[in-house]
Amino acid sequence: MTATLRAVFARLSLALAASVPLLLMGAGAVLAHGEEIPAPSFPGLLLEWTLDPLPFLGVVVAAVAYLWAERHTNAAHAGTRVPGYRRWLFLAGLAVVLVALVSPIDRYEGELFSVHMVQHMLLELVAAPLIVLAAPITLALRAASPGVRRGILAVLHSRILRWLAFPITTWILFAGVNWGWHFSTSLYDLALENDLVHYVEHATMLAAGLLFWWPAISPDPMPWRMPHPVRILYLFLAMPQMSFLGVALLSAEAPLYAHYVTNELTWGPAPLADQQLGGALMWVMGDMVFLAAMIGIVGAWMRFEAIRTRRLDARLDEEDRQREAAERATEGALREP
Repeated sequence: MTATLRAVFARLSLALAASVPLLLMGAGAVLAHGEEIPAPSFPGLLLEWTLDPLPFLGVVVAAVAYLWAERHTNAAHAGTRVPGYRRWLFLAGLAVVLVALVSPIDRYEGELFSVHMVQHMLLELVAAPLIVLAAPITLALRAASPGVRRGILAVLHSRILRWLAFPITTWILFAGVNWGWHFSTSLYDLALENDLVHYVEHATMLAAGLLFWWPAISPDPMPWRMPHPVRILYLFLAMPQMSFLGVALLSAEAPLYAHYVTNELTWGPAPLADQQLGGALMWVMGDMVFLAAMIGIVGAWMRFEAIRTRRLDARLDEEDRQREAAERATEGALREP
């Protein structure tokens, strides 16, 4: 084992050891799921973190792996270091995952549908694009040994991934996960009552979000590369499906989820008003994020065209210089006796 690997494992061990008290607290919070929760109060609300062990460990492992890969790559390729902003994008994405899954948001998502909707939107519309923009696949390819790199490339070019990463497939999966969870009311209620199903719900939403944003904004290599105009259309078409879902929740005449009806809270909005608020949040947050992403793609498209124009101009200038040099050489040869 190399000194670098020993250092990485030592850091990971320290991180896990330091997290043991937090994990024990999180385990208690998970076992207490379903107990009546008092009304939130400020500033005590800021301290009501559930610290669920599974997402906490996942985030710690992902962060350590990314930082090790970045350090290893920068040491091996000092002339082409990993852009620093990508590290902050990745860590910000992981931080959003923690905010969604172990913060006071997780504490109250079983009491209020609108809070649960914020949790879902953070995973799909904030954490997923931040992680994708950090180009983790590119970093893995640069940090990996030749054998591992060939394995990663084989997966990227495999039939399964080519089908899974096809933009139409990713779009349908993203829409299907949203509509499937929110309109399968019995499944949604089950996720609120069963921790395992709840984990599956959040995992599918984050995975669908990562797959959805990959062909649209990722700098990583991918089986399918869409031109900038198609990327804009891809996101534009995602807006109405999320808006329609939000409007459907907003315009429902009765609460859809039995879990929130049977809570019988003595505080907070009524179940129907809370559901309408959650639908409005999905509608507004979805449109805002998609519009921002489309504006970003337009900016990237303009930079791409500017770079291509400069390269074309430089190539034409070089061809003109070569032609002029050839003409001068020909004129010189004709003048010679």
